[in-house]
Amino acid sequence: MAYDLEEQEQLASLKAWWNQFGNLVTWLLIIALAGYAAWTGWNYYQRTQSVQAGQLYEELQKAAASKDNAKVQRAAADMTEKFGRTAYAQMGALAAAKSAFDANDLKAAKSQLQWVEEHGSDEYKAIAKIRLAGILLDEKAFDDALKLLSGEFPDAFAGAVADRKGDILAAQNKIDEARSAYKLALDKTDQKNPERQLIQLKLDALGGAADKAAA
Repeated sequence: MAYDLEEQEQLASLKAWWNQFGNLVTWLLIIALAGYAAWTGWNYYQRTQSVQAGQLYEELQKAAASKDNAKVQRAAADMTEKFGRTAYAQMGALAAAKSAFDANDLKAAKSQLQWVEEHGSDEYKAIAKIRLAGILLDEKAFDDALKLLSGEFPDAFAGAVADRKGDILAAQNKIDEARSAYKLALDKTDQKNPERQLIQLKLDALGGAADKAAA
């Protein structure tokens, strides 16, 4: 009989607790299940997006290899529109910019690079800015090119940025500033990087070798 009374008291306590907190527990459970479902769905969506973007990127690369610039640009446009948040879209835009540049379609090349500059991650943005500055250099838009290179860049790109600045300054006949930029580029470029040879040649052409010998 004592057991029955104790059991009844426990059931009464449980009922009272449920009456007080039952709705809260139910809502918390619903929220937790909804959150899990959303997380699972988002992961599935990302995996699907990545797979589809990868397939489209392969098509873009094949078109680039066959020098079909029109097809490259269409594939890149599809990637940025449908899969703009993936790394494939950024790589595709850079590849499309190169394809357009090789086809002498500077307008398309600039458009692709500007998209990466606006939407890409830091590393891809850096590549896009350096290449875009090169196109602006060819167009003799020197001030715009230097402005593009005036912001912050990841440390790994310090040498490439300085090298491009040297090219722009040399084109402006600002020899001393160009020489300083090329020296900085050499200082920031790894000893094993073959680009050092080209930077050194440009520096020598400005008299950098003579300065070095005098020192």
